[in-house]
Amino acid sequence: MTEINADSAISIAVLAFFLSLDNFRSAIAIGTVPFGIRRAVQIALVFGLWDFVAPLVGGELGHLVGDAIGDVSEYVGPVVLGVYGLYLLIGALRKPEPEEVDHPWVTLLGMPLALSVDNLLAGTGLGLLGVAPVVPALVFGLATVVMSLAGLFIGRLVARAIPIRADLLSGISLVTAAVVLPLVFSS
Repeated sequence: MTEINADSAISIAVLAFFLSLDNFRSAIAIGTVPFGIRRAVQIALVFGLWDFVAPLVGGELGHLVGDAIGDVSEYVGPVVLGVYGLYLLIGALRKPEPEEVDHPWVTLLGMPLALSVDNLLAGTGLGLLGVAPVVPALVFGLATVVMSLAGLFIGRLVARAIPIRADLLSGISLVTAAVVLPLVFSS
């Protein structure tokens, strides 16, 4: 397992912030549906739980694959992050962002799992780099809870006024992580 130093901890925190932006943007959309503080906390915790579990599972998968493929894993991890980041970028550039969420409660039930795919792959990439999965899982989950709560409350105030393309920013962050993380963890 690779030890997490100050530089890698900052890199993981920055990645967590950018990966939580999809939850933030989705929470803004959900924030247009009336809810109380208790419901907002429940929603944020569900989003955070999935974004905790996904990199934990991904990290374990990354370690298993990393052990199986040996030294090549330090190259495969960044490639996994980069390829998924490019996929998100191309998808974001090819299609417009949806205007609003259809069927908010159906979306809410399926959304946390779908929004966790980037965290799963980021966890897998970090696992391939030898990073213990618990730290990214905790950081990603906490970032998602905070960003989801913020998004829910902002959504109540100005849902349509914030033009955030979370898919575009997530893609950019994963491609950046694919380049930066190998440099950080190799030093």
